[in-house]
This record gives sequence, structure tokens and C-alpha cells, in this order.
Amino acid sequence: MLAREQVEGPPQVTFVLPADGPGGVGGDFHPRDPAAQPPEARGDGTRAATVAPPAHSGRSFRHPAADAPWRDDDRADGRHGTDSRLTT
Repeated sequence: MLAREQVEGPPQVTFVLPADGPGGVGGDFHPRDPAAQPPEARGDGTRAATVAPPAHSGRSFRHPAADAPWRDDDRADGRHGTDSRLTT
């Protein structure tokens, strides 16, 4: 799931994933490789990966899922083809 927090400076987007789920986040902010931004364990039993996309831009992404190759994010700003879409 996409987590948002307003901060000063360049935008940062955090993806929060289940502790036992597969991989990380695939998106056009890196070479669509979920291992390129591996999520780190958090104290609440989830994992999180933070990326820093350019300000005032749109980015496409998807999460790997245990029951399907990819999962969409219901907190995304919209859709772009088969991907979830966020805008910074």
C-alpha cells in the first residue's frame, strides 16, 4: 500500500508491504525490478521501501503478490495501462 506524508524537500514515496509477502515494488522509478529497492522490516510487522521520484511527475508501479504476478494499489492516484499510477 502506498503511504504518503508531506515533507519539505524532494518528494519521497513509501510503499508498505506485508511482512510475509514477496519482493518489493516494481516501477518506472527504477528498472522495474522489485529487488532494486528491497523493502526493510519495520517494528509493526510490515516491510517498507521508500523511493524519491522527481517532483511534479507521474510514476507507474505495481507490487508483486503471493497469489498473482502483480497487485495494484488501491491508494494510487489512478491507472496507467495495467499499472497503478502516482503523482508527486
